[in-house]
Amino acid sequence: MSAIKRAIRNICTAVECPRLTRFSLHPPKSAEVEFFNGNVYILSAEFLRIHSPAADGKVRSIGGEKVIFGRRQVGIMSAEPIGNYGIRILFDDLHKTGIYTWDYLYHLGSNKFTLMRNYITTLKKHGLTRDPPKRKR
Repeated sequence: MSAIKRAIRNICTAVECPRLTRFSLHPPKSAEVEFFNGNVYILSAEFLRIHSPAADGKVRSIGGEKVIFGRRQVGIMSAEPIGNYGIRILFDDLHKTGIYTWDYLYHLGSNKFTLMRNYITTLKKHGLTRDPPKRKR
């Protein structure tokens, strides 16, 4: 089990995560999630893609650190509910294996700015960028 999943389970066990009341897809660039406690989060496609809970998130391992880069322009094509606990998002880079549970979406939304800042810092540390690589002609 990944460290992120363990951390979320621990967070949501210690403090019960609010129930999701609304999920709205705004393709291609964002999704909006609203929870019973009134919190509403708008999560960009890039943010959701780089924090995909899938094991095969097309990552590059640099010094043991897993980094997804070049996803600034990624879009959301569709989303499908998975049971009554989550959603699978299909991105236009054809990534679709991650299931975003409601608890994980709450975690992402409530920590959005810190997570994004840490992501940008990691990219800079490794000389990578959010922009997709330029295609050779």
